[in-house]
Amino acid sequence: MLSNSEFVRQSLELNLFFMRIAKEHSIFLEASFTTRDYIFIEQSEMLKKLFSNLLVETIRMSEGLISQEAISSGELVTDLTLDAERETQFYTNIEINLNITRMEAVLDMRSRSKINMNTVRMVEDLNNRAIMAAEQIAAFKSNVLQNMLSCRMFTTNYPLLIDHILREAKFYLRMLRKLQNREEFDVAREAAYQENFWNRIMAEHSKFIRGLLDPTEVKLFDTANDFGRRFDELTAEAKNLANNLGILPEVTERSLKNAVEIRDFKKQGTEGLVQCKIKSIAYPLLGDHVVREANHYIRMLKSFKQGEMG
Repeated sequence: MLSNSEFVRQSLELNLFFMRIAKEHSIFLEASFTTRDYIFIEQSEMLKKLFSNLLVETIRMSEGLISQEAISSGELVTDLTLDAERETQFYTNIEINLNITRMEAVLDMRSRSKINMNTVRMVEDLNNRAIMAAEQIAAFKSNVLQNMLSCRMFTTNYPLLIDHILREAKFYLRMLRKLQNREEFDVAREAAYQENFWNRIMAEHSKFIRGLLDPTEVKLFDTANDFGRRFDELTAEAKNLANNLGILPEVTERSLKNAVEIRDFKKQGTEGLVQCKIKSIAYPLLGDHVVREANHYIRMLKSFKQGEMG
């Protein structure tokens, strides 16, 4: 059973990461609908506000309670997040609360806060509300996907992207429920599960990047295509881990090496989008979003190598 301190730390770190991810998924969805589907635009806006409010609450609760590794990992915000948000707001006319990013950027671990039963109860309540919000956005994504696949709706997102972000919502829910039950993770088996999950996510990021580039960006297209191939291979390897945990260290090492490389590629691409140097139909915030997901995965892989849960 998880200790109170581990329950609080892991819960807050999970929510800080995934609430921002869900908030941005809502923005990407809202920007993708046609005016015919104004009800879906309104629902996306409502979900964006829901996760924005939850994220503000989580940031305020997290001061002195999360790890330095999480703060310095680049999974919460990066040095490009604010510019990426500002430009995406300009392009879409969707309001983005830039103060949330400013709040997260100054999260400090120099003074540790003490955990008492009131803290634990507050985090339990936060997790319960996060579960309800995650269930809500998962149901919304599922509805969108069903409408797209049955040709009842057109959006500028790929059906695979909707399926991709739906799987992320379900992953978030899985982690929240395990934390609420105070389950201690079997690190090796959890590493095998997460490497299968995140390697597939990284492969799909590569393919989305490839598909959003202008056809003239041949070099970037080829690099993205190569990353897609590499992470498809890593996903296939990770699927076999459940039956052969003995190869986990070498798969983890290869996953980490490639995750660092694709993170650097994504960061370079995001810089190019922010500086208007890359021809693409991707919003700058989407670039920063996938950088942060890679940073999260890198932190998790490093913790798995040490036999710990991040």
